Amino acid sequence: MSAPATAAEVQTIAAARLLREARSVFIGVGRPSTAAILARRLYNPELVLIYESGTIGAKPRHVPLSIGDGELAETADAVVAVPEMFNYWIGPGRIDVAFLGAAQIDRRGNLNSTVIGPYEAPKTRLPGAGGAPEIAASCGEVVVVIPHGRRSFVERLDFRTTVGFGDAPDDRARLGFRGRGPTAVVTDLCLLEPDPETKELTLTELHPQVSVEAVREATGWELRVAAEVRRTAAPEAEELEALRGLSAR
Repeated sequence: MSAPATAAEVQTIAAARLLREARSVFIGVGRPSTAAILARRLYNPELVLIYESGTIGAKPRHVPLSIGDGELAETADAVVAVPEMFNYWIGPGRIDVAFLGAAQIDRRGNLNSTVIGPYEAPKTRLPGAGGAPEIAASCGEVVVVIPHGRRSFVERLDFRTTVGFGDAPDDRARLGFRGRGPTAVVTDLCLLEPDPETKELTLTELHPQVSVEAVREATGWELRVAAEVRRTAAPEAEELEALRGLSAR
């Protein structure tokens, strides 16, 4: 009998399930990449995996170590230059979904991946924006995959690297962004979705064994909760087996 699913495994599987109907997904490394590979393997074999390094239609057999992992280029349908990736594929909105991570997120889905602490003298200097601002602006929709805790779910970002919904519901339109912005935030506790009117992240789905109170306690602002909160379906044996197989490789 296999071990019960961990919180991280539930998060990865919940993120993967969101790609059942997607045609293409733009992904980085880590848990978002694992979720996308799992989705292609289990639910959506036609899903096109796209990495910032320029690989289109990659078919990795293991979780890549970086966006420069050789297997991505070896298994891709095409490899294009990074400027072409952004100017032809991302900018015009040719990619359906983007999976992004971050160090911090606020109530309107804005992200920080630049610094923790004051910009001039930070406690921690993070990897930075990469292509995230352009990706979040132009891909059809964004799914944020992030651990849930008060260090990451903050009232105010230490630095705004990437705009989710800005400061007001109409900010994306005002800025001329093409994409819909964040449509889901998947954490190791729950799933949050933006309120249709205010665009504020709202608790809509709890993972197994997680309570509303636990999510509120792990959130650095007064969290909105939907009138009816769904419960994430527990991972099936096939999902866990596939995910653990990826991790083992």
